[in-house]
Amino acid sequence: MAHREAVAAKPPPRYAGQRYWARPLPGFGDPRARLLLVGLAPAAHGGNRTGRMFTGDRSGDWLFDALHHAGFASQPTSVHRDDGLRLRDAYITATIRCAPPANKPLPAESARCEPYLLEELRRLERTRVVVALGRIGWQGYLRARKRLALAPPSRPPQFGHGTATTFADGVTLLASYHPSQQNTFTGKLTRPMLRGIFERARDLVAAPVGASQ
Repeated sequence: MAHREAVAAKPPPRYAGQRYWARPLPGFGDPRARLLLVGLAPAAHGGNRTGRMFTGDRSGDWLFDALHHAGFASQPTSVHRDDGLRLRDAYITATIRCAPPANKPLPAESARCEPYLLEELRRLERTRVVVALGRIGWQGYLRARKRLALAPPSRPPQFGHGTATTFADGVTLLASYHPSQQNTFTGKLTRPMLRGIFERARDLVAAPVGASQ
């Protein structure tokens, strides 16, 4: 909480004069979504500034390009929360609701925010595919499933870009590198790689129930 408010009080020059959201961020999207995205946390000068996850930062530029390409977003950009963006059959949330220092949340922060993720999972009854953006989002989703006593995976899950974990209830978890600048600037994650994740998610969502994953 202190960090999110501190960065809002002293923004960098490019955001001088802008009023920051500087509060916990809710998830957003289609409440009947079959695709769920689980990220890490709001960016200090992205979601913490604009009031919507993955909005107003470079990570969001990459993410919404891929979502739009796959047909899950009405536009390829996410600039501010009143820009007209709509998600189609998709919902975005995160394990942490406030921007953490250096994007490295403490275990206590994860524990405080977990009830919000659990409630979203309860409400999103049509989820068929989950895309975890980064290892922390991936671990957070797996931990939340255990808390809710949901069906276990068919085999031990492994994190790696493009790896898939299937569960006895038919949900598929796809792992993706996070579209952070650390990954995109170094080439660890490319636009075709990220687009490929959501193309695969689109195919899985559209597949007949019970079809092979």
